[in-house]
Amino acid sequence: MKKGRVVIGLSGGVDSAVAALLLKRQGYEVIGLFMRNWREEDECGRCTADDDFKDVRRVADKIGIPYYAEDFSDRYLDRVFSVFLSEYEKGRTPNPDVLCNREIKFEAFASFAKAAEADFVATGHYADVSHGERHLLLRSQDENKDQTYFLNQITETQLSTALFPLGALKKGEVRAIAKAEGLPVWEKKDSTGICFIGERNFRNFLSTYIPMKKGEIVTPDGKVVGEHQGVFYYTKGQRKGLGVGGGGNGEPYFVVGKDVKNNRLIVTQGETDLLYSSSLETDAFHFISERLPEGESPVTARIRHRQPLQEAVAVVEGNKVTVRFKNKQRAVQEGQYVVLYQDRICLGGGVIERTN
Repeated sequence: MKKGRVVIGLSGGVDSAVAALLLKRQGYEVIGLFMRNWREEDECGRCTADDDFKDVRRVADKIGIPYYAEDFSDRYLDRVFSVFLSEYEKGRTPNPDVLCNREIKFEAFASFAKAAEADFVATGHYADVSHGERHLLLRSQDENKDQTYFLNQITETQLSTALFPLGALKKGEVRAIAKAEGLPVWEKKDSTGICFIGERNFRNFLSTYIPMKKGEIVTPDGKVVGEHQGVFYYTKGQRKGLGVGGGGNGEPYFVVGKDVKNNRLIVTQGETDLLYSSSLETDAFHFISERLPEGESPVTARIRHRQPLQEAVAVVEGNKVTVRFKNKQRAVQEGQYVVLYQDRICLGGGVIERTN
């Protein structure tokens, strides 16, 4: 008996391929959808999305499911990439993958699924979901691959029709299933980095959109110790690529801040307190399903993907959430997301506005 119709995002990789296979095994009517989010050739003049779509065709034919391709690149440019550039121009470090999930994979994608009269949408994310009185986003069983960090901005409504077939599997098990079933992508390398940059040089890519100007590298007390190539290129905690060495106490230099207005990169020598934060603030925290009460609540938190969960206290004041960590956190990036958890439940996340 069919369990219902589900549209699954097929990327051309092994994770989404196995997710589609498992859904079909479970009795769903499965439809594959390839989402083209970026229209541009790589440095060799080849559109990598075309290669991925070839793999989608091969996977869908092997599993025996229909598949479609949709171009969401205009929406991606407007809702994701424009925000990415705006944040960099402010000297912050954005995470476009989070916005892509909210705006494309669980918004535009869901609209396609609705038009196809589907009951569910599915992806190959390493995450899990509990459909009950409330719809809860849960951490994957594979803690090393858990991707709930990237899903922290989706809504409970979006989650209500979502399926994550890989939630109870480890990566090795996924590849083993793909190999046993003869899926043609079972050995395909995982994609890394931001989709619209791919394997290209990040500095070259960013400089085509944001004018770069050389400027001074200075210590917190204003001493000039070098010259940067463009203040937007650097991130807090960065050590390599500064072109500054020797002098002072002999220890390596680390980025501790950016003065965008004056085009200055601020560095310090050694692992000083300036690299660490005991708390951070968000101004518009997004709760997925269950909102924390006003005041203090014990939580665990992540400030980056794959970071081990950190013990913390969340202080809720309306839409503002302050997170106080048990242990100081290194190189907290304004513009990135802090994501909060209680047990396996992912509560949601917010953009880091300030650190202390």
